[in-house]
Amino acid sequence: MSESSDLVTDNVSLISGVAQRYASALLELAEEANAVSDVERDLDAFEGYLNESADLVRLVNSPAFSVEEQLDALTALLDKVKITGLAANFVKLVARNRRLFVLPDMIKAFGLLLAEKRGEETAEITSAAALSDDQVTALKEALSASSGKSVKISAKVDPALIGGLVVKIGSRMIDTSLRTKLNSLKFAMKEVG
Repeated sequence: MSESSDLVTDNVSLISGVAQRYASALLELAEEANAVSDVERDLDAFEGYLNESADLVRLVNSPAFSVEEQLDALTALLDKVKITGLAANFVKLVARNRRLFVLPDMIKAFGLLLAEKRGEETAEITSAAALSDDQVTALKEALSASSGKSVKISAKVDPALIGGLVVKIGSRMIDTSLRTKLNSLKFAMKEVG
């Protein structure tokens, strides 16, 4: 492995460790306050806003903004979308600690910890277009049947896939995207020619 890939691995481990610690502490607080479902709902909503807003992603990832600027913007957003309580306090704490760039990983870690406690698995589904409720339900049933566990779906859209799905569940990944099939075909044609 090269030195640069070692550095990337170290950074992923660092982020994962920070995310894990924050998420674990939040879950413990949420359980003590009997507010796990509220925190889960609010973090899912915040993650949705993150996935939809390039400006919010820029605010979260850019070190150019001061803590005060980030807190002011986040407080306004949280108030506007009615995210309150532990989840709002958590997001503000992360901002005060200058760890906003890790917030998406913290939200993901919280979901994974919660799923583990519930005996669920989380499947990350990426599709070229938004899935209908019926499609999400069918995927959830099929994945639950194959894994033997209850499956929670985390869906996102990537038009670059052209068609098909990429499903990540645990350490397994199934890529049926048209983009991957076209790339495989292109590679095979280069090998022949």
